[in-house]
Amino acid sequence: MDFRQYLAGQQKRVDAELDRLVPPETAPPETIHRAMRYSLFAGGKRIRPLLCLEAARCVAGPAEGAVAAACSLELIHTYSLIHDDLPALDNDDYRRGKLTCHKMFGEAMAILAGDALLTLAFRVLATLDGVSDQARVRMIAELSEASGTAGGMIGGQVADLEGEGRPPTAALLESIHRAKTGALLRASVRLGAIHGGADAGQYQALSAYGEHIGLAFQIVDDVLDVEQSSEALGKTAGKDAQQRKITFPAVYGLAESKRMARQEWEKAGQALDGFGERAQRLRELAELIVSRTA
Repeated sequence: MDFRQYLAGQQKRVDAELDRLVPPETAPPETIHRAMRYSLFAGGKRIRPLLCLEAARCVAGPAEGAVAAACSLELIHTYSLIHDDLPALDNDDYRRGKLTCHKMFGEAMAILAGDALLTLAFRVLATLDGVSDQARVRMIAELSEASGTAGGMIGGQVADLEGEGRPPTAALLESIHRAKTGALLRASVRLGAIHGGADAGQYQALSAYGEHIGLAFQIVDDVLDVEQSSEALGKTAGKDAQQRKITFPAVYGLAESKRMARQEWEKAGQALDGFGERAQRLRELAELIVSRTA
């Protein structure tokens, strides 16, 4: 099976599990469930769940039981996008080519939809079947740390907001994006490693892979914000410069940023050397991350 077929199949698998996990639109209170589903099924690539599934496969072979754990990452990611788009944060009207959640359902309902997805993510992990209590607790701890304030996604968002208008420095840039974007991507492979029963060496190797693709992902995101149109991105292009955000192109320029992304991709591949052919899909996902155009 080629990579495109694999990707489509795995995305359908994740979507089917998300559909099972999230209450239907007809379940009361209907409005909140419509808002949750509106953003969750708005066309995401499901990169984080796929990273989780493939990390588990690297360790333990076919990861049939890991799909619910993988979906917890998409729930967290979607919550973060809903909140990120709010007027108090990035104030964006479009996401993935569609009106943002607050534009469709109002700010109050968008805030609650994000809260509900966040809450559901931890319920999913807490009720996972087929794993030990110790593994379940480790996954909950990993996801909460990656989503939180000390080196996690929320902490990175705070640093990003407070950094607007400040002189762009390499140190501040790295501190923002290793937390804001990188922490959840690293957690994606770590959850898969834990679910698969990774030993210490496997866990460290997959963590290193996650660190490098997390940084590559953000570099590419920053470059695309400069180079692509709003139509291509499915969201407003050029907002980083308008809001005077600290980005890789602002610090290093476009050419060097692109070189850095490829360098991180190479390091990610090297981290997987010990897994051999079992890591082929993770290598392909890393290539997708650095070569994407939206």
